[in-house]
Amino acid sequence: MLNKIPGRGYLLIAVLIFAASNSVTRRLTELGANNLIDGRNPISFCNVLFVGNLCALLALIAIYGKEWNSNSLSRLSIMDWIGMLAVAGLSGALAPAMFFFALEQTAVNNVVLIGRIEPPITLALSVLILKARVNQQIVIGAMLAFVGVILTILLQPTESNMMAMGGFNIGQGELMTAVGAIAVAISSIISKIRLNSIPLGIFTIFRTTVGTVIFFSLTAKLYGIGHFMDVFTPIIWQWMLLYGGVIVVGGQLAWFRGLKTTGAADVSLASSISPIAGIVFSFLILGEVPTMAHYIGGSVIILGIIFNQIGAARQNNSVDEKEMDKKVGFKGI
Repeated sequence: MLNKIPGRGYLLIAVLIFAASNSVTRRLTELGANNLIDGRNPISFCNVLFVGNLCALLALIAIYGKEWNSNSLSRLSIMDWIGMLAVAGLSGALAPAMFFFALEQTAVNNVVLIGRIEPPITLALSVLILKARVNQQIVIGAMLAFVGVILTILLQPTESNMMAMGGFNIGQGELMTAVGAIAVAISSIISKIRLNSIPLGIFTIFRTTVGTVIFFSLTAKLYGIGHFMDVFTPIIWQWMLLYGGVIVVGGQLAWFRGLKTTGAADVSLASSISPIAGIVFSFLILGEVPTMAHYIGGSVIILGIIFNQIGAARQNNSVDEKEMDKKVGFKGI
């Protein structure tokens, strides 16, 4: 039966799972807040990210572990390892940490929409650094998406946790989301420059492993090792096994299954659904009603996505698996 599902179907399933991840994460932390242990939330964002990464690592090892052999590893140069280390720090540690911390500070809808700043930044860096050629529709789409993100930020109601930057008030959560998106964009460029020849299994396992270690080390240094004292509490593992099984394992398997039988245009089209699906899930799971800022900014972003799809259809560039792996952005791990 699973073999009858087309590649586009797998991509759609994966995108929907990833789109729901932010809302599910927020719901899990709320569940933890109702089951405190000595006044501490056992299902904190840090614990969810750390345990979620462990689940992802186990899944990736099961799927791609055979690629970690002496023959494949001996082909990697020192610059390849440095490149993977940089990507792991940016997309495996910094970006997910920023997105998770942002979920503590702001609405899921803000994280979903502001996270869309990553594609236009990646495009701009590709043109400036990689000398990539893009058509007019893709440029217009990127500019509209960027404007939509800015509108989403600037039209937010003033809150106590906002900071003044350049005469504008920007919330901490919104700023963290933007930093995370920029980190993903930079890591994408590094990947295109340095990592195209590296097997996907080696790339993803290394990124997840090093990213987890970096996140754990920095968090322990900033907050103390006691910050993770509840990480092995049964309540977090019983929920994280479900979270890891559905979002991490199920989402990744569906995504990679879809990549094998579809092209770049299908991946781009499926990914464009992500922000809309993210907002729908935040309403269904959390009851978050979009604000006027979300409607205005989201409409401009969707218009940008439409222009991007038109441009992508006219410009049939080939995209490898590692590049397509980043089209959805943050995947809930």
